[in-house]
Amino acid sequence: MKDGFLKSVRDRVPGAHRVMRAPRQLIRRSPFKGDITPTRVPIIAPWSGRPSLPFPHPWNYHEPLRILATYFWKTDDLPFDGRHNRFIDVAPFAPVLVTRDPQLIRAISTNSGLKEGHFDRDTMPSAGIARATGVDSLLYANGDAWKRQKKLATPPFARATLFQPEHFEDFAKTFRHTATDRLGVVSERLEPGADALEVSLEPEIKAVMLEMLVNNFFGAEVPYTEIRERYVPALERVIDHIVRDTVVNKLGVPLRLMPGMSDRLQRVREARDDFERLTDLVIATRHEARGLWRQFRSDATDDALRSNIRVFLAGALEATTSYASWALSHLARHPEAQAKVYDEVKDISVYTPETLATATYLGHVLNETLRLTPALYFHPRRARDDTWVETNDERRLYLPKGTHVLLDIWHANRHDDHWGVDVTGFPAAEFVPERWAPFSTGSHGTSEALHFGFGHGPRFCPGKSLGQLETALVVGACVKMFELSALSIENPPQAAVSTKPLDGVKAMIRMRD
Repeated sequence: MKDGFLKSVRDRVPGAHRVMRAPRQLIRRSPFKGDITPTRVPIIAPWSGRPSLPFPHPWNYHEPLRILATYFWKTDDLPFDGRHNRFIDVAPFAPVLVTRDPQLIRAISTNSGLKEGHFDRDTMPSAGIARATGVDSLLYANGDAWKRQKKLATPPFARATLFQPEHFEDFAKTFRHTATDRLGVVSERLEPGADALEVSLEPEIKAVMLEMLVNNFFGAEVPYTEIRERYVPALERVIDHIVRDTVVNKLGVPLRLMPGMSDRLQRVREARDDFERLTDLVIATRHEARGLWRQFRSDATDDALRSNIRVFLAGALEATTSYASWALSHLARHPEAQAKVYDEVKDISVYTPETLATATYLGHVLNETLRLTPALYFHPRRARDDTWVETNDERRLYLPKGTHVLLDIWHANRHDDHWGVDVTGFPAAEFVPERWAPFSTGSHGTSEALHFGFGHGPRFCPGKSLGQLETALVVGACVKMFELSALSIENPPQAAVSTKPLDGVKAMIRMRD
């Protein structure tokens, strides 16, 4: 009866659960229960040599992978649950759990939704994105609002819509021509008599990805030079501001109300105006039923769609660019894998779902890219109530209401416990497309090979099918046209909203005969 009364008070009084939890925090009692036993991460650890403090602040926010790595600093001697599940818990804040345990990642992802005991998407890490794109989007919304946004915005991106035979061929043709034409422009930079050219491919990929979404997918007619020289830089500046704004702007002041006229803020405001202009151009094609708008059946107003359109445009420049950039960066460093991809794509002229399905090694490369170097390196969740979660191997974990959960995809996919020699036959930290062969032949079940590259469960990325198509086209077209050679063996990442190769995919390219 006492427990029921306390729960009633906690649920009815805002913030009561924080006050009631404080005594346990002060005596350093773990907030978690069950078979899975997370271990505590110290806030301050002088002389430990760890990469960073275990939370973002104005001096480390641009290195999120180092922050995540801090949670697992020198933990390999701990028991399995303790080395892969770590937490901080400081009064009066809610606990923060960081997990690189694939089974727990899968269980929490599967239980993200509207049912009792399910998890919300934690909006705290995406506050800056919401201020830049709007709160009424699939990315930010929770509960019934998320359900409405999913019904409203996802149908054109669904595989069943995207790969309809009656319109897929023309759609794929425009994508293919865009990728080939833009990469052809790169080849024109080769000086007469030269057989190789040093380039950074990431800027080319960004422009191609944005053009394919704006013109091919949505049916706009924005000149390529305008996309490359105006809209790509504008979106880059807005995205850079989003990352900074999430950490620094704790008061949530909108950009338009920020005081001062520094050069940086003025450039961001101008970039935001360009972002809005591009959003207008994309939405305008809806009323002419151009592109995939033909498949969009909805009475929703243009304003109701605007936030999601902004998210999709930013996603083209972030997640999809990351995917293609990493794939080409890996291939440039692995000539044997590149040669196998070339053998598969050199005679492909029409990209259909069936054709792409036959390019099995290209599929292995793309899966290995998402495993080793996922664009979205962590997925945020929040326990909206006291919650028990159970993994497929029947381990259980209790999380108190309000717990912030970071599903650390990047480090889960790189640990030998989950993807190493004993599990896949190859070291987890190496790029080896061959590790995926058993899954394509059926000797291993696909449920054993979750890289979470597009998320998992109800809140998986709605642009998954489109992103896979775009990346396969760009990577296939590039390898078909060029032989790539990296300028260095090292391939370090940089991370902001998404991860990308630090060198911008710098490579020597040679035209193939």
